[in-house]
Order: sequence, then structure tokens, then C-alpha cells
Amino acid sequence: MRRDTRRPEPADHLAGAAADPSGLLDLLGVAAVLLEADGKIDMWSPQAEELFGYTRGEAVGQYAAPLLLQPEHQDAAITLFARVMETGRRWAGAFPVRHKDGTIRMVEFRNVRLTDSLGDHYALGLAVDRVALRQMERKLALSNRLVSQAPIGLAVLDTDLRYLAVNPALAAIHGVAEADHVGRGFREILSDPTFEGAEALMRGVLETGTPLVEQQVVGRTSADPEEDHAWAVSVYRLEDHRGRVLGIANVVVDVTDRYRAAKKADEAQRRLRLIADGSARIGTTLEVERTARELADVLVPGLADMVAVDLLDSVLQTGRTEPGEGPALFRAVAVKTAYPTDAGRAMVPPGRLTTYHADHPASQCLRTRRPLLITHVRGGDHSRIAADSEAADLLARAGVHTDMAVPLIAREKILGVMGLARARNPLPFDEDDLTLACELASSAALSIDNAVLHQHIRSAAETLQRSLLPQPPPRRPGLEVAVRYRPAQARDEVGGDWYDVIPLDGDRTALAVGDVMGSGIPAATTMGRLRTATATLADLDLEPARILTHLDKITRELDPYIATCLYAVYDPHHARLHMASAGHLPPALVRTGERPRLLDLPTGTPLGVGGVPFETTTVDLRPGDRLVLYTDGLVETRDDPIDERLEALLRLLEPPDRSTEETCDRLLRLLRDPADHDDVALLIALALPLGPR
Repeated sequence: MRRDTRRPEPADHLAGAAADPSGLLDLLGVAAVLLEADGKIDMWSPQAEELFGYTRGEAVGQYAAPLLLQPEHQDAAITLFARVMETGRRWAGAFPVRHKDGTIRMVEFRNVRLTDSLGDHYALGLAVDRVALRQMERKLALSNRLVSQAPIGLAVLDTDLRYLAVNPALAAIHGVAEADHVGRGFREILSDPTFEGAEALMRGVLETGTPLVEQQVVGRTSADPEEDHAWAVSVYRLEDHRGRVLGIANVVVDVTDRYRAAKKADEAQRRLRLIADGSARIGTTLEVERTARELADVLVPGLADMVAVDLLDSVLQTGRTEPGEGPALFRAVAVKTAYPTDAGRAMVPPGRLTTYHADHPASQCLRTRRPLLITHVRGGDHSRIAADSEAADLLARAGVHTDMAVPLIAREKILGVMGLARARNPLPFDEDDLTLACELASSAALSIDNAVLHQHIRSAAETLQRSLLPQPPPRRPGLEVAVRYRPAQARDEVGGDWYDVIPLDGDRTALAVGDVMGSGIPAATTMGRLRTATATLADLDLEPARILTHLDKITRELDPYIATCLYAVYDPHHARLHMASAGHLPPALVRTGERPRLLDLPTGTPLGVGGVPFETTTVDLRPGDRLVLYTDGLVETRDDPIDERLEALLRLLEPPDRSTEETCDRLLRLLRDPADHDDVALLIALALPLGPR
């Protein structure tokens, strides 16, 4: 009687606790066959049906040898079977098996003897197609070699991002042994904050299943904690054949060389942009302070977090480097920081004079005429780069960690020093940064030197101009006079504007206002010559038109200059004003009870043109009337029509209850172009009653 060979079902609580099965046996298709002691088939698994082709009904109860083997192999198989059943030692090997369809297949067997509770023996045979087995073995071997010998980093992580396996290449990248990876989390191995983003990307791949391909990650690992490295990271989700998520695979390619090359290219482009920006923005005017500010604007934040530009005070005062012994005297002309910082209070504010100690970078640059680079500012170095101990504390508190000083040299003359520092920017200055700073400093120094030269020339021209202008008496018989002269600002040359008040016989007074076209010392000199000629001609007692005719001839014989001029003679006994104009703007007449107006008189041509006669015009100028003579710098602008500006002048002249001095100041304050692009000469004459002789 056959014993009941059914196996009991597992208890429910055990079934609920069972772990998920592996799919490897399913992939191999392992067949199970149970034989009785006489070789008859007792159990036949579904995998056996697939492997051998016979159904369970066709196989169970049949003898295995004649069913599955060729006649020539049956005796050998029976002998092996008997040995297993007799000795209990398992046997493993390959045997040619006949499939139901008649084909012969090599099958890998594992045979083992089983004994039940009654002492009866059975043989359990586990079989798999040898071709499939060899393919699996090759795949595993190739996979193992592929992973272990790959020059790129490979890793498998579970769903909690714990490492299950890494290859030697990735272990070298991380600077952590392969064995020390297993079981540890991704962020345990890569703790640098820069890898937080990579962790988030990995979790996204786990959640969505969407692969991540060649995402660049930059950071530092234990293999090289001092330098940034870059990797192209690809991540994809791993699933078994049933779709269950197993974890992720991580492919890491070191692209540091490419990253650094791209970074250098970006730096080169940034430097080129800075140089181009400097060429366009530095030296737009001939003002020293503005040029220094333009230099600072280009450098911050493009190159440095903070910049200070100091010029030698002797250069500003005399145009020459100060000779002599002792510390040099610097004047701060520009300071800029990229953000509010304590370091700003450590720098000398613009306009203030200062000296630096002998070890200060500015002092060293002045002595050596060479730039100074301090890549890393440590500890006591702050006192070296600061003006005093308080400034050193401020720099240290602000986190200044790198510094450089660059001399400003133009035409072989050192003008001053430019200091640069970084605090928030973590990168230290390098030689490339120093080269860029020197190039910008060289260009700016030439512009500063030009501005200094212009400033001295302008100062000389203004001094000459003022020295050539008269100091008229505030009162003449029947006349009160107020005058003003305002030079153009530093970005434009001083011009040749002038005024004159000339006493004549018979209590008469000649009034003149003119403007020499041009600027600088030559224009001021020409103005002085014309004023002298005007005063000389006035003594000849000629009418205004004749005076202008003679001045026109004199102007044509001078250097190639032309000038506008308005010449008038006031006779207080007859309350008459005789005038002639040589291309000059019309004077304004302010009369009590009437709206101010421009006098209508022939304009004429400027002096120096020649060939056109001038005309004298006569108007009444009674006590209380005001005559306003001016040059074009008072009313002309670059953008507004001249008619509108002249109308603005007339509006400002009413009501006429201010003094002549107050009126002059008011007109200059409210009318003059904020850009101050031209000189202004202004003369206001108030007619007064003649007192008894």
C-alpha cells in the first residue's frame, strides 16, 4: 500500500510572515521530480512539464529512465540512481534527456536522497536546461566583471537609498572602501551639503520610475576633500520581473576635467566681458573722482566684493609724484562694496587724506611699483592690510579672506593704488584675477592721468580767465551793476566768456558781454586780447557798430577764433542806450509795469567772420529799468529749444522787486544747465536817477 506522500499546508500565521520570493528560480525554470525507490515517478512539477514536455498525467507512475533517456544511457543512469539511493550521497551532473518532441537536450541535474518518517527512501531530482543555466552563468560572470572592472562608478541602492553594492571605481571616487559602503545610506557616504540635491533626484527616480541621465553633480568627497569635483550621474529604477521595485542603479562618470575646462572658459569669458565693460565705462569724462568711481563700478561685484581707489595727494595737487622721505599722503577718491558690510567702515572714505604703515599693500606697491597678491588672509594678516587696528578688526569680522593691491601707473608715473578684497565670494584671488585687475588698472590710470592733466590745465585756464575779467565798480553815474562769472565743470574746458564795464566821458558807461568760441587757455587768452581791444576802442568814443567793426578786424588777425559780442553805451543824462550785436543773444529789458521782453535788434555776424556791417540800435533806459546781458551758457541746453529757454529767462525776471545781486544768483540757480556744460557771463545793469553834480 502506497503511503500518503502529501505535504501539509503551512499554517496561516507562517504564510503571512513569509518573505517575498526571489524570481531567480523562476527565471531558471528549475524542475522538481520525486522518484520512488524503484525509479518510478511519484511527483511531477509544472516546471518539469515545461522542461521535458510531458504532462503530470503522462509522467506520474512511469519509470523515469525509459521515459526520459535514450536506451544507450539508461543503464548508466540506473547505476547512478542506485548509488544515490544506497549511499545517500547526492549526485550532480549533466545528462542527455529525450524531450517529448523527440529532441535531445542536455539537462543539469541535482539528485538527493530523501527519507520519510517510516524510513522509506525517495530520490528528489532538480533539473534545469543546461543551455539556460550556462547562459545565466555567463550573464552573471559578465555582469560581475563588467561591474568590477568598469572604469566608471556603479552602485546599486535599495529603496531606502542604502548601498547594496558598489564597484571599485565608485569606491575610489568616494574615498570609502567597497565593504564600508554596504548597508550605509547615500548621505552617510556623501555628507557634503552639495549632495542634498542628488539625493532628492534619486528619490524622484524611485517614485516616478523616470530615469535621470547625465545630471551634473559638483561636490567634494573623502577622496579629495579640498577640491570640487564634477560627475555626470545617471540613475534608473530597478524592478523584478513582476514589477516590484528593488531599488536604483547609479552610474557615475567623473567629468572633473571637462567641468574645470568649462569653468576656465567661463572665467575667460567673464574676464573678457569685464575688460570690454571697462573699456566702455571707464574714462567717460575728464573728472578724476568720476573716473575712479567708474573703475570701482566695473570691478564690484564682477571681480571683487570691495574696492578702494587711493591717489597720491601730490599728484592731485601738482600733477607730480611727491618727492621726499616719510610715508606718502594718499587721498581716497572711490570706495565701493558689493553689499552692506563692516569692511566698508574699515576703508578710508572718499575725500579723506591718509597715510599707510610701511607693510600695508598700498605702501609696498608705491615702493616696488608692482602689484601685490595675498591669496589667503589669515590671522594677523588683517592688521597688515588694514589702515589701523580698528579697521583690522572690522575686516576680520567681515570675513575678508583674500586681498590684492595694484598700482595705478600711467606714462611711467605712479598715481596711486587700487585695493581689492573678497569676503562673501569664497574663492581666493588667483594670478588670472591679478592680471585682469592690472589690465583694468592700467587703462583707468591713463584716464585718471588725463583727467588730472585736464584738471590742472582747466584750473590754469580758469585762473587766467578770472584774472582777465575786470572787477567793475558796483555803481556808475546813473547805473548800478551786478556781474557773475561761472566756469564750466571739470568734464568741459573753461571757455572764453567775458563781461566788461568801461567808464566813459560825460558819465557814460560802456557795457560789454562776449563769448569766444573754443575753450581752455587759448580761448581765455583770446578773450583777454579782445577785452583789452574793446577797452582801448571804447576810449575813442565810437558808436557801438564801429566798435564791433574794429573788433571784427582784430579777431580776423588773431588765431582762428570767432566770438560773439554785445556792446552797449549808456548815457544817463539822456536815458538812452546805444547797442550793437555781433551774433550774440538778445538782451532782456525789465521795466516796471511791463512784462520783461527781449530787445529786438539786428543780430549781426560773429566777430572774425568779416564782410558784414553792424548796426547800432537805440532804446530808452529810464530810471528803474534793468538791462540783462548774458552768454549762451545761461540759457542753452542740449535738449531744450532755445525759444523755450529764453521764455523761461523772461519769466524769472518778473516781478522786478529783487536786487540786482539777488537776481543774478536766482538766474544762475534756476536757469543754468545741471550739467554745467558751458561758461556763463552775466551782467545786470539797473538805471538809477542821476544825483546832483
